[in-house]
Amino acid sequence: MSRVIGDIEKFVHEWAPKGSAQSYDNVGLQIGRLDRPVTKVLIALDLTPLIIQEARELGAELIITHHPLLFKPLKSLTGSSLVSSMALEMAESGMALLSAHTNLDCARDGVSFELARTLGLSDVEFLSGLEETLFKLVVFVPPERAEAVRSAAHEAGAGQIGKYSYCSFSAGGTGQFKPGSFAQPFIGEAEGPIEKVSEVRIEMQVEKWRVEAVLEAVKRAHPYEEVAYDLIPLSQKSENVGLGAIGWLPKPLVLDDFLNLTSARLNNPALRFAGHPSQMIHRVAVCGGSGSEFIPLALRAGADAYVTGDISYHPYFDVLGTDGQAKMALVDVGHYESEQMTEDLLVARLSAKFPDISWNKTRLRSSPVETWVRRST
Repeated sequence: MSRVIGDIEKFVHEWAPKGSAQSYDNVGLQIGRLDRPVTKVLIALDLTPLIIQEARELGAELIITHHPLLFKPLKSLTGSSLVSSMALEMAESGMALLSAHTNLDCARDGVSFELARTLGLSDVEFLSGLEETLFKLVVFVPPERAEAVRSAAHEAGAGQIGKYSYCSFSAGGTGQFKPGSFAQPFIGEAEGPIEKVSEVRIEMQVEKWRVEAVLEAVKRAHPYEEVAYDLIPLSQKSENVGLGAIGWLPKPLVLDDFLNLTSARLNNPALRFAGHPSQMIHRVAVCGGSGSEFIPLALRAGADAYVTGDISYHPYFDVLGTDGQAKMALVDVGHYESEQMTEDLLVARLSAKFPDISWNKTRLRSSPVETWVRRST
């Protein structure tokens, strides 16, 4: 079966919805055409000139990265800067670029879940659900068509709550309307009397990126010419997308042993941390990439340790108690190191869905940051 880039983007966005990306982000197809056939793909955390060269030698039509190349608007597409020169080279060569960034960070079984798996955590859940993502859809329909409308909404993605799907609530009542002169009513006649009919009120939860598709499905299945519905923003957090992850080590470890495990699993010989080497670590929170802002979430969740990257100096004080000792160990493993397993995650997930495409993980380390460890004397 011949595949095109659009097939891959569609699957990625089913797993990691584009609408769950942060407002500042830029995800999806960045360079290329959705209708271009694809047989070989190269996957990397970042785009670099050497990775473009690797893709050329491989004969790949598409590169998929976690970090977007086009993050800030370009004023020109020339060879004058690193970003614009790479974008120009890819466009001229006909290679496409697809990025899954904060949408993959927020996905169940996304970046943070993979970091948790790499560290050996079990019973992994989101550290926190994502805010401002949910609506309640309320629609009114005649009893004999209620099941058709309900099923159409569910098939379009409504009614998913955490590990459950097809969730809804229904109650009966009486609807009232008066058809106008140009109406084509399902019940009654144009310019007829006020109609009072039995209707079912159906309620279900919908994520913001599914609203348009769900409403289209509801309107197709609904018998009324004008569909009465309410779309109500909800204050609770989504259980389907979220921030970071939290789980349990198979058995408690002293911090010194946990740091040794983390260093080995992430292949990073130098970690920065706050905490006492002998404090016990069992419940561990993680966030791939830059996760300093979620330190309060990890503390509230009762984590014994929080693993992330890009921690600057002052956030280390946020985990100290009134005695100056760390209430929770804070571990900076590096940005690249906390997300490098994303390459394997993407290869595994995409090759399972599209076995007819050749999926290739880059052989290169895309991070320009190196660690120097002092030699013992």
